[in-house]
Amino acid sequence: MLELAVKLLIAYLLGTALGSLILGRLRGVDIRSMGSGNAGATNALRTQGKLFGLLVLLVDVAKGLFAVWWLPTAVLPGVGVDPDLPRQWLTLACGLAVIVGHVYPVWFGFRGGKGAATVLGVIAAVDLRLVLPMIFTWFLALILTGYVGLATMLSGAALVAAVYVLEPNNVPLLCFCLSVSIFVVYTHRGNIARMRAGQESRVRRLWLFRSRA
Repeated sequence: MLELAVKLLIAYLLGTALGSLILGRLRGVDIRSMGSGNAGATNALRTQGKLFGLLVLLVDVAKGLFAVWWLPTAVLPGVGVDPDLPRQWLTLACGLAVIVGHVYPVWFGFRGGKGAATVLGVIAAVDLRLVLPMIFTWFLALILTGYVGLATMLSGAALVAAVYVLEPNNVPLLCFCLSVSIFVVYTHRGNIARMRAGQESRVRRLWLFRSRA
């Protein structure tokens, strides 16, 4: 239990290192007071430009990758390795903890991002095959609807479907991806409310490839 508790804490703290807020402080801005008010890569891109948005995305993806690739197998001083702790469950638990840390960072008043970039990093580390259907669904939904939040939520649904097709007998992974997908929908509840009210910002062109006015 010691190994589980320590590694979950480390994963959570790693998740609290929000790229947008750390890089924003270096620039002297807090993007939570700009645009949508969210501390994620999308708002960073919209309010601070492509380079800043890309750097935020890389930081948030990287911590998801690191938490899943390194932490579960690391032998920590004074902690050791618990032989009774299933490695897959520990890996997925660390993945969930780093996502929660990103969304609810203790250092930033529990006001973080919505977790999409960190989810992508976690999934890439768990099974790289699952990334392609997520990204494809995200781009397709964005092009067809113009809603970034909806595209993100649908990519979570695509993740669950991909696991069901590629790893139908992997119950831990299926449960994890289903939980993550539901969590992503929860973090986008504000987007859902705005879409229902007809007030959600809609992308008419891919602003990712458009120069700022």
